[in-house]
Amino acid sequence: MYDLYIANKNYSSWSLRPWVLMKELGIAFDEKLVKFGTSNDNFLDFSPTGKVPCLVEDDLTVWDTLAIAEYLAERHDGVWASDVKARAWSRSASAEMHSGFQSLRNEHPMTVGLRIRPSAINEPLMKDILRIDALWRQGLSSFGGPFLAGEKFTAVDAFYCPVAFRFQTYNTPLSVEADAYKNRLLSLPAMQEWQDAALLETWRDAGHEAEAGAVGEWTEDLRAE
Repeated sequence: MYDLYIANKNYSSWSLRPWVLMKELGIAFDEKLVKFGTSNDNFLDFSPTGKVPCLVEDDLTVWDTLAIAEYLAERHDGVWASDVKARAWSRSASAEMHSGFQSLRNEHPMTVGLRIRPSAINEPLMKDILRIDALWRQGLSSFGGPFLAGEKFTAVDAFYCPVAFRFQTYNTPLSVEADAYKNRLLSLPAMQEWQDAALLETWRDAGHEAEAGAVGEWTEDLRAE
């Protein structure tokens, strides 16, 4: 049995990726949630980088979302697309998400339970949004949809699930095709489960709250108090 270490569902975009992948593919695991900003948040106890997510199986520890996806792909069917071209595109798109889109990450942090009207969208942020929109449309048109690599949800979709939550929070304008794909991700059972749990979290991390407060006006706070 795998142990998957994650942090707060409201904030932790990196944690969401392997969590939603394993949930949607039916790969069993024990969830180990360690809260940000608490006295027991010593992630170094289980992660060599002191970061989440981290997958543990017996005496083996796998860290970093790409490494976790590849490890799971060696052991389970369906992590990546079976078609070689779709699989190569998926790995490229996942790697781009893994290493890029810094403006989106910094200026539109994931906060599942809030709805925020941004004060402004600068040029680097708009460039990230437009690139993701184009990338989504490319995958959908190239491989037939309804997911990025074809008929089935795979790792490349999991890598963009946190973006779907961001676009929901900030009501980001998208093309018709990209907006439909965003809503498709948000409607997945695993995404609904993650969102429901995020809304029930009552603990707050000061750093993440400050980041969200700097973005713009909070129009809704759907989280439990």
